[in-house]
Amino acid sequence: MNQEAIWSERYRGAGDDYLFGTEPNRFLARRAALFADGARALSVADGEGRNSVWLAQQGLDVTAVEISPVGVEKAKRMAAGCGAEVRFIVADMLASDWPPAEFVAAFDWVVGIFIQFVGPTQRERQFAALKRATRPGGCILLQGYTPKQLEYRTGGPSAVENLYTAELLRAAFADWTIDELVEYEDDIAEGIGHKGRSALIGLVARKPK
Repeated sequence: MNQEAIWSERYRGAGDDYLFGTEPNRFLARRAALFADGARALSVADGEGRNSVWLAQQGLDVTAVEISPVGVEKAKRMAAGCGAEVRFIVADMLASDWPPAEFVAAFDWVVGIFIQFVGPTQRERQFAALKRATRPGGCILLQGYTPKQLEYRTGGPSAVENLYTAELLRAAFADWTIDELVEYEDDIAEGIGHKGRSALIGLVARKPK
């Protein structure tokens, strides 16, 4: 089963509920002061819209990319219910032709929340695509799980090679300015998909001007 089918099945299986809830990711929401009104933001692997809708509610110009049409339809419903304007696009961020030319160096913020569905080889491609979409002086914000998450099993991938360490992220963004890199544990409640004690890591990295 390919990624589109896997995620569509998961989102469809949640019915009228949202697999990861309707509230934004906590690491993202706690950095609300960083987001300037009118800034352009790209939310990748956006799922059912909880993060892109929240960004739009903060006054950002938001584009959301998600591989699952089922997820995008649910995200559109959420946005409509909140009166939020988001440009939703069904696309595979790992495709060889992504990001499209219009996205290159176009965004002040590129946001990836729990996008750990790839191993090291594809992650290199994934991060390169995120970097290409970020304008000079813009930032990438990532939230993910560390390998200790395998002890908790409260969400995230089961493959350790998909998980982030501080060393991995420092190396991946060695040519950028790391504004914040924090490893921590927290009790999270993001729908039925992420629930319970979790081993987390967050990054905010700034592209050179």
